[in-house]
Amino acid sequence: MSAPPGLAVEHLDAWYGAAQVLYDVTFTVGRGEVVALMGRNGAGKSTTMKAVMGLLARRRGVVRLNGRDISGLKPFEIARLGMGYTPEDRRIFSELTVLENLDAGRQPPRHFADGTPAPLWTPETLFRLFPNLAELRDRPGGRMSGGEQQMLTIARTLMGNPLVVLLDEPSEGIAPVIVEQIADTIVELKKRGLSILLSEQNAAFAQIVSDRAYMLEKGQIRWAGTMAELADNTDVQRNYLTL
Repeated sequence: MSAPPGLAVEHLDAWYGAAQVLYDVTFTVGRGEVVALMGRNGAGKSTTMKAVMGLLARRRGVVRLNGRDISGLKPFEIARLGMGYTPEDRRIFSELTVLENLDAGRQPPRHFADGTPAPLWTPETLFRLFPNLAELRDRPGGRMSGGEQQMLTIARTLMGNPLVVLLDEPSEGIAPVIVEQIADTIVELKKRGLSILLSEQNAAFAQIVSDRAYMLEKGQIRWAGTMAELADNTDVQRNYLTL
């Protein structure tokens, strides 16, 4: 029997108050796979991630983490089971140092659904992944650039030893050299077997790191396919990505 996907979302609906914002969203992210949620601003990418993470008060549907139904769990319970989430606004602790931020994300080691050990992250292994952070280990988070903060929030998420990682707009508003480092990091996480759901408007960045894409518009999935298929489909790009 094959192992379940790292993340499986089925018929997900969600609301902000009385307004429905997601409609029947269904997708999977396999082990060692990067899947991009793409679309214009307001399409529902960040909302999908928040709903998967249990951060919306009203939602309906099924979310499975490594085959386990987590649909009714609270965000901290979902995190304890191995879901990592890096929000678009980063939410680092500005008064804490890099090392203290990393320590705040620490969780026990984990295993994949087939019993094999998941990657174990420590500050030193993360400093090899993010050399910039090694030089800033004693600097408060509030005294870092946006790109450095983005690296820190990803590193802090990895300190939880996640099996699935939700990355919300990791390339937005940061210097190209940092974008390259984050792309390299995502590729490395994929090699280590993590399942990564990426919210992204930057088609070039998504093309580099992702295996498949789902195109969102007004809270609904309008197209799904491989990144190669997306690259060849100018109609989809024009209809769902261009302004």
